[in-house]
Amino acid sequence: MPIRTGSSRSFGVGVHLPLTLLFSFALAAGAVALVPALLEAQPVAEYTDPQTSDMREVVERFSSDRAVLGRFYSVSSPRQRDRMRAFYTEWGERLDAMDYDALNHEGKIDWVLLRNRVRYDADRLEVEAGLATQLQPILPFRDELAELHESRRDLEGVEDPRAAADLLARVTDQIEDTRAAVREALQNDRVLEGGTVLTPVVALRAVERANELRQSTQGWFNFFDGYDPLFSWWVRAPYEAFDEAIQGYITFLRQEGAGIRPGQEEPIIGDPLGRDALVLDLRNEMIAYSPEELLELAEYELEWGTERLKEASREMGFGDDWHAALEHVKGLHVEPGEQIHLVTEMAREAEAFLEERDLVTVPPLAREIWRMEMLSPQQQRVAPFFLGGEVVRVAFPTDGMAHEDKVMSLRANNEHFSRAVVHHELIPGHHLQGFYTSRYSTHRSLFSTPFWGEGWALYWELLLWDLDFARGPEDEIGMLVWRNHRAARILFSLAFHMELMTPEEAIELLVERVGFERAASEAEVRRSFTGQYSPLYQAGYLLGGLQIRELHRELVESGQMTNRDFHDHILKSGRMPIEMVRASVTGESPPRDFEARWRFHPEIP
Repeated sequence: MPIRTGSSRSFGVGVHLPLTLLFSFALAAGAVALVPALLEAQPVAEYTDPQTSDMREVVERFSSDRAVLGRFYSVSSPRQRDRMRAFYTEWGERLDAMDYDALNHEGKIDWVLLRNRVRYDADRLEVEAGLATQLQPILPFRDELAELHESRRDLEGVEDPRAAADLLARVTDQIEDTRAAVREALQNDRVLEGGTVLTPVVALRAVERANELRQSTQGWFNFFDGYDPLFSWWVRAPYEAFDEAIQGYITFLRQEGAGIRPGQEEPIIGDPLGRDALVLDLRNEMIAYSPEELLELAEYELEWGTERLKEASREMGFGDDWHAALEHVKGLHVEPGEQIHLVTEMAREAEAFLEERDLVTVPPLAREIWRMEMLSPQQQRVAPFFLGGEVVRVAFPTDGMAHEDKVMSLRANNEHFSRAVVHHELIPGHHLQGFYTSRYSTHRSLFSTPFWGEGWALYWELLLWDLDFARGPEDEIGMLVWRNHRAARILFSLAFHMELMTPEEAIELLVERVGFERAASEAEVRRSFTGQYSPLYQAGYLLGGLQIRELHRELVESGQMTNRDFHDHILKSGRMPIEMVRASVTGESPPRDFEARWRFHPEIP
């Protein structure tokens, strides 16, 4: 007799199935029956990229080849630069040989983008070569150590371990001699052989390169040590002496050259690249303005924002004293523990605002899967406000913070500042754009730029201002502070890299003309100058946003496109300089000899 487990139905002699299993079969049968209907209701076009490009596979091939060469030639050296020069020359010749006129519209855009990227990367090699020359008197042993790493990459053995030991011993002596020369220069005018001035910036560049050399030499030694007894017999002791010497030299350069000492607050040093490097980066970003014109543009935008602050201040009863109105707004924060609820409410409010006005397509899955985490006190030292994407990272004080830090974090993340940040970080900002760019035009990640990434999120701040998203003057102040902040970012980032402004002056700019807390201003400048950001990254927020807003005026406000079609097209066309977004959305293919010409700001024609 069959064993019965729970309720069941009998199918023939001795065959009994549980009702739960029968229910599963029924569901499965229903699902199978629904498949044809689903396919009919959801055409394949819903899941494909409508903006196809003839050049997609070419761009992907370049990206893959470039990435693998970067992994192989991972140490900066003359050989690495020679190989990459040859690579970019080869790709330039490939592009020149292509029939440009035969490409489709998106293919022509990708051709121009790829040519631009090849040219920029080749130019950057020459900048790197110049920096290497600058560091020669500080790291005269660099090329010899790089050759050890390269010999291992070439799968060469160490035929003469004694010669390798002699090389390491010689380099160790050279490190000590160089350290003495650097110490003498620091005690005098900081000028080294060849004219290199050992500024804190140059010292930090040398530290970074010396760390790279130490790690690559360690990799070379560990590869052979213990596997080749004769190698270990000759090389181990000289290697250990070398490693101790270069580690000590790195510490010396950090502490004495850069002024970074343990137990003290690290100075904000940064790495100003100079006007020529900025011009190179602006050409890569397809910006048809000089650095000086962009400073003028930023000053105009900051003055515009200041006038709007005064208007909001008068409406609140503070007259033209917008600093007093701002102080009032900073005090309008939720109680400890309540910020997560406020952020959730604000995120849903922004989503509803978009939907009610039919501004952009927000897929249900994008609404469903964003998450929230809190920034630690340590993270808030360099990121005093929110960070975003699929995970929004919220800044708010913790119980373990010092009292002054708690108060500053509360004030910096008040309700009205936060309301302007949430939609920037989530929907329609960074989370929505990340959702789309992982599904459409993915090959264009090679052309990623802050003018598109940060510019898109900032553009929505501009558009929502125009659409009266603010509920009152307090919200207006919250929105204007961020807008002024981005104008100030253009000013201090460009001026810093042109060596017209120091980090300390940048902090004062944020305190006096934007109204940030001093601690938040210091964290902002530290993140801008000592983080992993390109020279134009901070300028890209407002400049990219202004570009998209001007494009919106050309196409949406003129009645040529709806808001939804305009915004969906930008999201699906992928990451790239905004002038190429303009080409994509207007359908006007760029010429083969394209150079940036678009003057997108009406006040700086």
